Amino acid sequence: MLQGAKDKMSGPFASGTCSDPEDSSDLKSPLSSRFREPLTHARFQELFGGAEQEPELPTEPTEPCLPWLCRLRRRRASACSGPGAWRVLLARLPPLRWLPQYRWRAWLLGDAVAGITVGVVHVPQGMAFALLTSVPPVFGLYTSFFPVLIYSLLGTGRHLSTGTFAVLSLMTGSVVERVVPEPLAGNLSGFEREQLEARRVGAAAAVAFGSGALMLAMFVLQLGVLSTFLSEPVVKALTSGAALHVLVSQLPSLLGLSLPRQIGCFSLFKTLAAVLSALSQSSPAELTISALSLALLVPVKELNVRFRDRLPTPIPGEVAMVLLATVVCFTSSLDTRYNVQVVGLLPGGFPQPLLPALDELPSILADSVSISLVTFAVSTSLASIYADKYSYTIDPNQELLAHGVSNLISSLFSCFPNSATLATTSLLVDAGGNTQLAGLFSCVVVLAVLLWLGPFFYYLPKAVLACINISSMRQMFFQMQELPQLWHISRVDFAVWMVTWVAVVTLNVDLGLAVGVVVSMMTVIYRTQRVQCLALGLAEGTELYRPIRESPKLLQAPGLCILSYPTPLYFATRGQFHRLLERHLGLGKRTKVGAEPVRVAILDFSGIPFADAAGAREVVQLTRRCQEDGICLLLAQCNAVVLETLTRAGLLDSMTPEQLFVSVQDAAAHALERLKPTGPQICTVWV
Repeated sequence: MLQGAKDKMSGPFASGTCSDPEDSSDLKSPLSSRFREPLTHARFQELFGGAEQEPELPTEPTEPCLPWLCRLRRRRASACSGPGAWRVLLARLPPLRWLPQYRWRAWLLGDAVAGITVGVVHVPQGMAFALLTSVPPVFGLYTSFFPVLIYSLLGTGRHLSTGTFAVLSLMTGSVVERVVPEPLAGNLSGFEREQLEARRVGAAAAVAFGSGALMLAMFVLQLGVLSTFLSEPVVKALTSGAALHVLVSQLPSLLGLSLPRQIGCFSLFKTLAAVLSALSQSSPAELTISALSLALLVPVKELNVRFRDRLPTPIPGEVAMVLLATVVCFTSSLDTRYNVQVVGLLPGGFPQPLLPALDELPSILADSVSISLVTFAVSTSLASIYADKYSYTIDPNQELLAHGVSNLISSLFSCFPNSATLATTSLLVDAGGNTQLAGLFSCVVVLAVLLWLGPFFYYLPKAVLACINISSMRQMFFQMQELPQLWHISRVDFAVWMVTWVAVVTLNVDLGLAVGVVVSMMTVIYRTQRVQCLALGLAEGTELYRPIRESPKLLQAPGLCILSYPTPLYFATRGQFHRLLERHLGLGKRTKVGAEPVRVAILDFSGIPFADAAGAREVVQLTRRCQEDGICLLLAQCNAVVLETLTRAGLLDSMTPEQLFVSVQDAAAHALERLKPTGPQICTVWV
C-alpha cells in the first residue's frame, strides 16, 4: 500500500514542527523519496479553487453560534411549502404511497383470504387474551378491532398483523391485579362484580393510554433508533420467558380452580405452589375439556406448520374448537350440571367512548414504560424481518406513531395494550397477505362478531380459551431450539439470552426486560474494554500486514511506531487508551522499537467513530507528553466529527495542522523521510 502511494506523491513537503532539518536533507526512504504535502484547507483552496457556496440566509447576531437553528428554520420553511406538506402527508399516511401502486388483480384475493383467516383467529384469541388481562372477554374483541383498523392506516409493515398479544396481556394483567385487586372476602354480588370489572377495564385502558402517550412522545423526539438497543437475544428470551408465564398462569383455568392471581417477583413459582396445593379440588369436567382441546389444537398447529406450502390456507383449529366446545357445552348443560365456567353474554355493538382511569396513571407509569418498550421492540423487529424478506423498508419512527396512536385512541374505547403478534403475522403471510389492506378484512370479521354473532359464544367454556392461549405460545417455546446455534455463533449473545430468560422467569416480565437491556449494554462496554493488542508487520514483497507473533519474518523500521485504536474513545475506554499508548510508546521510560527508541508515532484514528470530552482531553494530554519525551506524534484518518471534538478540546494548541494526515500512508512517508532508514519497512502495532 505504501509502495502504491509513492507513485501518487509529488511536490516538496513542508517541513513539520517535529522534524530535524539537518537529518532530512540527505535521507532516502526505500518506500518513497517523493511525497505530497498535507492537504490543508488553504492548500485545497489554492489547488482546486473555492467551491460555490449556497447563499446563506440572513441571520441575527446571536445565530452564528447556533447552526442547528438555521437548519430548523430551513426545514420548517420547506415543510410549509406545497411540496413539503405533501411529503409530510405521504410520510404520515402510508396508504397514500402504496394504495396507488396496489395490484388489484394480483393482491386483492390474497389480502381478502388472509384478512378473513386472521380475523377468524382474532376472535377466539382476543377473548382468550382478555382473560390474561383480567378483563371480560368482549374487551379482547374490541382490542382486535380498533388497533387493527388504526394500524392499517398508519403502519408501514405491509405483512404485520396487530391486535392482542399474550406477552402484553400478561404484563397488563399483572398491573390490573395490583391496582384493582380481588377482594379477600370473595362471594361478590352481581353489582359488586360489575363494579370490579369496570374498574379493571378502566385500569387496563389507562395502561394503554399511558403506553400510547409514551410512544407518541418517543415519536416526537424521533427515538425510533432505540429499537437498535433491544437486541435479538433480549427480545427472544423475553418472549420465551413470558410464554412460560402464560402457561403457568393458565393452569388454574385448565384445572377449573378458582385461585387468586399471583403478581410481583417469583409469581410463577407462587402460582405453581398454589396449583399443586389445590390440585385435589380441580374440576374433572374442565380437566377433560382442557385435555380434549389440547389434543385437537396441538396436532392442528403441527399440521399447519409441516404442510405450510401445500395447504391453500391454514386449518382454523381454534375456530373449530370454539364451535365444537360451544355446541357440546350447550347441548350437555355443562355450565349448570358440572359448574363449568363459560364466557357468558357478549354485549353487542361498540362501547361508548370514555376516558380511562387517568387517576391511576402515576401508579402505572413505570409499567407503561416497560409495556411501550416491549410493544415497540416486538413490533419493529417483526416488521423488519418481513420487510427484509420481501424487499421493502419500514420507518421505525412511523411505527412509533402508528402504535402510539393505536394504543391512545383504542384506550378511549376500553381497549387494553396491543402490538404486533407473532402467530397472526405468520398466519397472515402463510395465507397470502400482501399489504395492510388485509387488516381491513380482518376488522370486518371481528365487526360481524361484535354486531351479530356475539350471543353464539355464550356457552363457550373458559378452559377452551386457556388452551388457545397455551397453543398460541408454540412459536415462543420453540425459540429455545436456537440456543445451540447461538452458542456456536456468539457465546456472549448466548449469555445475554440466558440471563434475560432467567430474569424474566424468576422475577417478572418487566424486570426481566430491564435486566436484559442492562446486561446487553454491559456486554457492549465489556467488548470495548477487551480490545486485543496486535503487533503487525508488512510482509516482504506484498502489501499485506500480518501479526508478528504469527510470522516473525515481517519487515520493520526502527524509530517509527504506528498505532491504531479500533474502538470508540470515550470515558469508559479512556483509561485503557492511556495504558496501551503509554506502554507501546514508552512514555517516561523511553523504550525502544527494535534497536532505536521511538522517535515518530502515528495514531491511525480510522477505527474511532466518535470521541467524547474525556477521550478528547486524553488525546491532548498524550500529544503534550509526547512532546516532553521528544516523540513526534502524527494523526491520520481522523473523521470530521472526532477531529472537531479534538479541536474543541485544544488539540491545535499542542499540535500543528501539518501533523494531521488524510491517510496512514502519507503520514508514514512523511515520517520515513525524517528517520534514518536502517531497516526496510515499518513496524505496525494494532491496539
